[in-house]
Amino acid sequence: MPNAEQTIGNLIDKAGVAIISSVDEDGFPNSKAMLPPRKREGIRHFFFTTNTSSMRVGQYFQNPKACIYFFDKRFFRGVMLRGFMEILQDRAAKEMIWREGDEMYYSEGVTDPDYCVLRFTAQNGRYYSNFKSENFIVE
Repeated sequence: MPNAEQTIGNLIDKAGVAIISSVDEDGFPNSKAMLPPRKREGIRHFFFTTNTSSMRVGQYFQNPKACIYFFDKRFFRGVMLRGFMEILQDRAAKEMIWREGDEMYYSEGVTDPDYCVLRFTAQNGRYYSNFKSENFIVE
């Protein structure tokens, strides 16, 4: 796909929702709508905020296989990225994506033990647009 990173990056940047998926203890996929990533590095690395105590974090600790999906409902196109999710709890990662107002969710601030960062690393993906899909590798 020509200009894949730019095309997909634009779709992601305009998406108001990210769907993240994990694998539960029975091997079934679990999906959840989240706010868009706080930061992205190309289409390879994505950073999300979440609660350390969440079910999803527990699932990623057990099985880091993950998928994220972004869509543009206006033009009926979307991109699925497959890869692995890491749970980052170090202060540098937390500070990197912390925003003013996050205290509403994490009362102890950036050091709140229930605040962590999800770092998704994409390996490959599938892009859908104009009634056709294309697989691609993320470099």
